[in-house]
Amino acid sequence: MFDPSREQARRFFVDSWRKHRDKQVLTPQETIAIRLVEMHPEYHELLADEQSVLRDFAPEDGQINPFLHLSLHLAIEEQLSIDQPPGLRAAFEQAAARRGDRHDALHDVLECLGETLWQAQRNGTPPDGASYVACVRRRAAS
Repeated sequence: MFDPSREQARRFFVDSWRKHRDKQVLTPQETIAIRLVEMHPEYHELLADEQSVLRDFAPEDGQINPFLHLSLHLAIEEQLSIDQPPGLRAAFEQAAARRGDRHDALHDVLECLGETLWQAQRNGTPPDGASYVACVRRRAAS
């Protein structure tokens, strides 16, 4: 998925969850997605609903978009696997050691990624990888 539509990205999670529940063979990317979904039992019911891909999640209504949340998790797993931006893996490992919980550390990284993407959109610039890694390091140190 290099440039999926919103519906395609959402359908990926719904279809992966269905395949997992039906005990079908998963692709490596689907396996990673399922590991992330399993960390979020609050999303299981939503992902079991094929129509959920059409739903809107408005932040102004206090709603977290579960598809965005899972997609950011998936992006972080990919970044960690290739240590991109450089130094991210080491900063994450520091955060995980400090937190004592991989999922909590992933949420630290997710907050930094969200901030980095927001800044890039606001400024009309590419995401700043060095600032992203520095944010993760700050969280790991605090």
